[in-house]
Amino acid sequence: MTTAYTARIALVADRSPQVRSHARVPLLLDALREREQLDLDVYWVPTGEAEELKGFDGVWLLPGSPYASESGALAAVQWARESGVPFLGTCAGFHHALLEFARNVCGATDAQHGETNPDADDLLIVPLACSLVGHEGAIRLTPGTAAAAIVGSERSVERYHCSYGLDTSRLDLLRDNGLVFSAFDDSGDPRIAELPTHPFFLATLFQPELAGDGSQPHPIIRAFAQAAAGFMTHSAART
Repeated sequence: MTTAYTARIALVADRSPQVRSHARVPLLLDALREREQLDLDVYWVPTGEAEELKGFDGVWLLPGSPYASESGALAAVQWARESGVPFLGTCAGFHHALLEFARNVCGATDAQHGETNPDADDLLIVPLACSLVGHEGAIRLTPGTAAAAIVGSERSVERYHCSYGLDTSRLDLLRDNGLVFSAFDDSGDPRIAELPTHPFFLATLFQPELAGDGSQPHPIIRAFAQAAAGFMTHSAART
């Protein structure tokens, strides 16, 4: 007798009708469920409740910073990274994926986000020279990376809604500890980070959920959902 399993995806964010991403994402995952027959269940998890995500097959840390609980957002990243659970971080999710990695893997335990601790001595995430709120911009993908294989091209135009990014003087700290930056804008600033040793760990400064009119999921979202469904299948096989 075959037992049906459903992939459980945690959308980690403090859900708000004012955040466009929060309205788009459930519709995109619904479209993937219907068109590609992916068996997905989606659950909203506020950042204040994100320190315990056991049982989920995928974690998407969504925009909406400053989060109600920075520690909860970071715990969600850490759990997905250490558990091998598919992870996607977009916009603020990108920031906090880098922040978690810097603190817990690179040993930069005092690294901070400039939005929540602007006067800190060690700012990893800093204000962008030019805000990208409401902007589109081209990115160049690095051949041979997971992101390049997913997007399927060397160049793409993406939508942003952010005012913060990585302090590029810290690139080597993160790279030397295993993080790969797989896309950059035309000025050479990082736009996608991935962890090659992980089954699926991808973070984007842009918001792929805002691509197009919302009817066609971005390739990165499709790949994340497929990875979560695949993780569910493998997990079920082990139990």
